[in-house]
Amino acid sequence: MSGSNGNAYGFYPSAQQDTFVPDQLIAGNLKLVTADVTIGENQTLVRGSAMGKVTATGVYILSVATATDGSQTPVAVMVDAVTTSASATGSGSIYKMGEFNSNYLTFDSSWTAQTLAAAMAPPVFVKTALSNDIV
Repeated sequence: MSGSNGNAYGFYPSAQQDTFVPDQLIAGNLKLVTADVTIGENQTLVRGSAMGKVTATGVYILSVATATDGSQTPVAVMVDAVTTSASATGSGSIYKMGEFNSNYLTFDSSWTAQTLAAAMAPPVFVKTALSNDIV
């Protein structure tokens, strides 16, 4: 038995073509390792945000160099944008391992690209896009 257009299954496969334009956040060939984590309250994060982990709670927040709660050590990079409210945590994905372009990272003003690269906990590495050297 055939469908209205002669296809017996009613399924009409098609192909689409689109151009993939990478955002340049990834800066090397090191394998990427991700994890789903809890994001702290009152956070507005974009892809590429430098993240620290609060020692007491285990939640991830934007790393601030002057913090004293454990989040002063940048340990990860956000995979995608996440926003949490002032009274609730949320979930998000982080890169736990990889090489990242310093020009596409988002970080607190307490950091510079050089100080962030020096403080970032391996196996997360911050590089420049032009030289491919570690900042």
